[in-house]
Amino acid sequence: MPRVRVREREIEVGGVRTRLREAGSGASPEAVVCVHGNPGSGADWLGLLARVGEFGRAVAWDAPGFGQAGKPSAFPQTVEGHAGYLGAVLDHLEIERVHLVLHDFGGPWGLVWAAAHPDRFASVVLVDTGVLLGYRGHLLAWLWQTPVLGELLMATTGRSTFRLLLRRGDPRDGSRGLPEPFVDRMYRDFDRDTRRAVLRLYRATARDTRPIRRLVTALPPLDRPALVVWGAHDRFLPVRLAERQRVVFPSADVRVFGGSGHWPFIDDPDRVKPVIVEFLRRGYTG
Repeated sequence: MPRVRVREREIEVGGVRTRLREAGSGASPEAVVCVHGNPGSGADWLGLLARVGEFGRAVAWDAPGFGQAGKPSAFPQTVEGHAGYLGAVLDHLEIERVHLVLHDFGGPWGLVWAAAHPDRFASVVLVDTGVLLGYRGHLLAWLWQTPVLGELLMATTGRSTFRLLLRRGDPRDGSRGLPEPFVDRMYRDFDRDTRRAVLRLYRATARDTRPIRRLVTALPPLDRPALVVWGAHDRFLPVRLAERQRVVFPSADVRVFGGSGHWPFIDDPDRVKPVIVEFLRRGYTG
């Protein structure tokens, strides 16, 4: 069992309040920075934060519009908007050397920040995310991007529907699934303001793909250490996208976990977390 306690506190950055979770030394300028996706929050990473906290500083927070963070309608729900907020939090926490751990939409948010700050970007773990070359999106994304249909789906998504939608991220064989407390927490956070933020985010991303396209040019010359972790049965982001991350991270170590879905670090933590922790331990210099 992890020996390190994960601490929680509220911070305010750029006028937006968020819930910060951290482990290890709060003074180190080097940190593992975990960025959640949609739907999600910094609480997704509690187990990993505790493990990383045994040898280094680890932080995660709720992105604006998600979890327990502020959800102002004025916040730019775009990839660049979230990348900018990520950078502002790192500055607030005085973190200079960054090891990113990214999942789902946290991938583009973190990678856009990394491409703009190569001097601070040390390494990355991509968990079912990355630069999604040639990917046209999944059905749920298409529905959210479509006016009226997206609003209708959000308005009619109760807990049972929410659980059904998340099952698309469960392992296909049903041998493992997302734990009920994990699903319950995500549903509690999936309030009216978060639903609106999701629609704005997906629609902005559909309209403007330039931030993502720029990564194909900016990242390969850096060739930063990268670990790609993917659930073989992810039905949101298919496993064929895992190997394609070598286009932007030529030296990437790609690991595919059979029986896992979109959240492999949740549905199979005993196999997945040690792989991530070992990669991070090797690169952490503090």
